[in-house]
Amino acid sequence: MASSNLLRLDGSAVHFEQYSMLDEVDAAGTLIQKGEIVAIKGLGGFHLACDAANAVTVARLRQLKKRDAKPFALMARDLEIIRRFCTVRAEEEAALTSAAAPIVLLEADGNERLPDGIAPGLRTLGFMLPTTPLHALLLRRIARPVVMTSGNLAEEPQCTADEDAQARLSGIASYALLHDRDIANRVDDSVVRSMGGKVRLLRRARGFAPAPIRLPPGFENAPALLAYGAHLKSTFCLVRDGAAVLSQHQGDLDEARTFDDYRKNLTLFTQLFDHQPVALVADLHPEYVSTKLARASAAGDGLPLALVQHHHAHIASCLAENQRPLGAPPVLGIALDGLGLGEGGEIWGGEFLLADYRSARRLATFKPVAMLGGDQAGREPWRNLYAHLMAELGWAELQMNFSELEIVRSLAARPRPLLDAMLRDGINSPRASSCGRLFDAVAAAVGLCPERQGYEGDAATRLEALVDRDALANEDEALAYPFTVPRLKPSGLPYVEPLGLWNAILGDLILKTPPGVISARFHRGLAKVIGKLALKLAARDSEGGPRFDTVALSGGCFHNRVLFEEVQRRLLALDFKVFSHAQVPAGDGGLALGQAAIAAAWWIDKGAFPCASASPAAS
Repeated sequence: MASSNLLRLDGSAVHFEQYSMLDEVDAAGTLIQKGEIVAIKGLGGFHLACDAANAVTVARLRQLKKRDAKPFALMARDLEIIRRFCTVRAEEEAALTSAAAPIVLLEADGNERLPDGIAPGLRTLGFMLPTTPLHALLLRRIARPVVMTSGNLAEEPQCTADEDAQARLSGIASYALLHDRDIANRVDDSVVRSMGGKVRLLRRARGFAPAPIRLPPGFENAPALLAYGAHLKSTFCLVRDGAAVLSQHQGDLDEARTFDDYRKNLTLFTQLFDHQPVALVADLHPEYVSTKLARASAAGDGLPLALVQHHHAHIASCLAENQRPLGAPPVLGIALDGLGLGEGGEIWGGEFLLADYRSARRLATFKPVAMLGGDQAGREPWRNLYAHLMAELGWAELQMNFSELEIVRSLAARPRPLLDAMLRDGINSPRASSCGRLFDAVAAAVGLCPERQGYEGDAATRLEALVDRDALANEDEALAYPFTVPRLKPSGLPYVEPLGLWNAILGDLILKTPPGVISARFHRGLAKVIGKLALKLAARDSEGGPRFDTVALSGGCFHNRVLFEEVQRRLLALDFKVFSHAQVPAGDGGLALGQAAIAAAWWIDKGAFPCASASPAAS
């Protein structure tokens, strides 16, 4: 093992005589148990470590790191310690003890509890076992979990260099435990979760990337491509020799340091793999930083650029992972996420697409509802709640029937004349068919972080954690919240209409139904209508059998275990074959693979990209 060195980040000398220790690594362990925050140099970056059982230190770490609510990752020296706090199923144990050693999300239902500040509002804990000999030695005398979170501020990338860590982490950690090996490339910890009986990647990084993913039959002659991925949870993808090389998780590109690191890794990968793309691929959204970079690179290098619709890429990613051949018939792709630009400039996020690699046709959608305040709606769930209630009921009916509810009184205190004018005139209130924003609205209705989310997906993750498992498993199916499937005017496109949902939720709030039961009924009702709509869309008006027999599930909403398992169970019961993600994330972390597969299919067919470099999905 590399030699280690313990130093104080304020520049003062370390006086080892004050610690009972075997060596500097043991001294760092003693410091952690005494309530200190210690920066630990790892394999792909620095971690910030502290005693996970010390609520005061955990709260201090949150404040100094500027991480309000996002859960902290934990490390324990062995499985026995983890089992004191969580149930560990066989497939989860296999993941924990694998060579990849990812963070595994586990049900926090053990006999012992950690402070709420570890994972606020959640019922899962993210545990990993020691990932390097240094971590193993550090934890050898610590008989409880240790927080092992990324060594950075807020959404910045992890520190990798000793000097950078001393400069950037000195305001958080008092000490740093270093080793003498350089970190050549920043790589975050991978995150997995067992859903539907299979361990699935939520964040693909250390231990998994950049292992190549073999492309399906028909892609053997795919050209050398470079796909730039998404804007949030970004990855990029190289296509070479019939395989896709998906980068490790890069992060959110609106943070300047992360974008710099993304560009550095693009250069690194193209050099390491001696990759010379004949074409570039990016998301259709013109304001994605990744798309802007792809445009500039294509212009500078004289390369063609393919622009791929966001949700088509989600479905293609799922098809490629599941080895769906290039020539196979289309599937029903159900893409549920927060936001993505649609073909006509609309904002999509709850889409039912008849899709293969070459094209995607929109068969149905979620009801488009205003995003009140634009991007602010993604951060402040009350805005989605107000927009949904105004779209379904209107203020007069809401006041007449539900004025006694706290959420109605809270909304009444908002600047309603201004909000109503924004909705009426479409001012900074674009309509979006977003499943993610529906989750935000329901979360706000039951009082989950209505004012502001601590991180993307905070409200939806808490809503999942709130689910009453007994109600989910045993309540009468008739109590699942109702949705209908009318048609949009004038397009005639079927859509998921939530009017019945909102009447039922408000009625249950009047009856003081427990929030966990409300959450269970919402998840069951949403899964039920998804299955019902899939069956309806499969039927042809004329003779000739069903339109499709396979359904592909993708998009970040399917990181929700309850939703995923309910939807999968219902689709299988309807005799559909179901494709889902495991090797790559269902969310935007897998998008670059789908972009690459679509562009490769176009190029194999025509030697060029169609429709002026835009995905030919029809709206």
